[in-house]
Amino acid sequence: IIANVFGYRQQDYIEVARILEDAEGIAAYELNVSCPNTDHGGMFFSAEPSLLASLVSDVRKVANRPLIVKLSPNVAAIAPVARAAEEAGADAVSLVNTFISLAIDIHTRTPRLGKGFGGLSGPGIKPIALRMVYEAAQAVKIPVVGMGGIVDARDALEFMIAGATAVQVGTANFVDPLLWQKMIDGIAAYLGRHAIPRAEDLVGSVDMRRH
Repeated sequence: IIANVFGYRQQDYIEVARILEDAEGIAAYELNVSCPNTDHGGMFFSAEPSLLASLVSDVRKVANRPLIVKLSPNVAAIAPVARAAEEAGADAVSLVNTFISLAIDIHTRTPRLGKGFGGLSGPGIKPIALRMVYEAAQAVKIPVVGMGGIVDARDALEFMIAGATAVQVGTANFVDPLLWQKMIDGIAAYLGRHAIPRAEDLVGSVDMRRH
């Protein structure tokens, strides 16, 4: 089990991690840094590398388990944020979280979601997520966990080739809760067809010089 941790103040993350240290069966923590920091006027933790570094550093002091930092795509550049997480003590980074989006009801001329803006996920974000995973993997030495629109083995393979050591599947699980087994089988079949001994041999193997 990997516990996903979020909060609205830096102390929220620290306290949750401190309490979880006494819990059994947890393999790692994943810090969701896409939340607005109320102590900084609503600025997102992931929006400023120095703010993120401070958060990760403080959680690192109380967390003995591996620490994964889940990065938001809603930034000007992902590489500085990924490096800040690494330098502050993260054991891995995961990306991307959802894109801040808006949908409008044309009849009432109001947002379709109760809070106005919402997070966009699913296949539509995959090409952008894939690009950001590649950029993050180029910027850090720690493992990168890729996500964003993965619905089958081919998608997962693309993320691995781009530099992801592992992948996460979210939206597609609502469509097919048993998708994970199909993806594992599909990846194994691909490795067999291409005579690739291990899945990790694919990680970061993209050749950007060819297009």
